[in-house]
Amino acid sequence: MNSVMRIATVFAAGAAAMYYLDPQTGRRRRALVREKTVAAGSQAKDLARAKSRQALDHARGAAARTRARNANAFVDDDMLRDQVRSRLGHLVDQPVDVAVVDGRVVLSANLSNAAFDELIGAVSTMPGVLHVESRMMTTASSNDTTANQDARH
Repeated sequence: MNSVMRIATVFAAGAAAMYYLDPQTGRRRRALVREKTVAAGSQAKDLARAKSRQALDHARGAAARTRARNANAFVDDDMLRDQVRSRLGHLVDQPVDVAVVDGRVVLSANLSNAAFDELIGAVSTMPGVLHVESRMMTTASSNDTTANQDARH
């Protein structure tokens, strides 16, 4: 049985060689096989790209649902104050006083205009923050100015 399989394999290989190496039509046959192989590879690449895009979309959807759930959750004032202080610790080196009452955050500090804008933006987008009141002394390039601005989220 083993020798029959070997003979069949050799016969099939010889037939394939004759089919693709034929002097008259072999070139066309080889080109056809090459084109079909390239097309199959392109289809496989497109399928992989579509599946990875679909998986990424599912992950983004799950992340959005989680953010929406967390955004609607009630945040205790003490916990919110600690979260704001933690966020501010990553943004500025100067001390910032933080007071929170019913989701309304009051920030007090002496900062540059750039740091001031960054703080207001970062705090106003935090979950649980309803209102940001600023009692900050901002310093322009050479002039000191007092700013009392409100940012709403």
